[in-house]
Amino acid sequence: MIAKLSEMGVTSEMAYAAGTASIGLSVVSWVVSRQGEKAGTDRADRWGLFIGEWAPTFFALGVALRLEEKSGK
Repeated sequence: MIAKLSEMGVTSEMAYAAGTASIGLSVVSWVVSRQGEKAGTDRADRWGLFIGEWAPTFFALGVALRLEEKSGK
């Protein structure tokens, strides 16, 4: 799967950027949900955690892609 992603042009930098963006998006979604919905902090926490859980996956893909890039050279 990693080799296929690499062939499709996905780089480790893209995965790292996606991980960093998901951390920022997690904070933004928490703030927007907390202010925009009347469901309270519980729902805002769930949104923030849901999106925040994407970051480790993107960072792990970035590491795997970096290894793939180094082995291909």
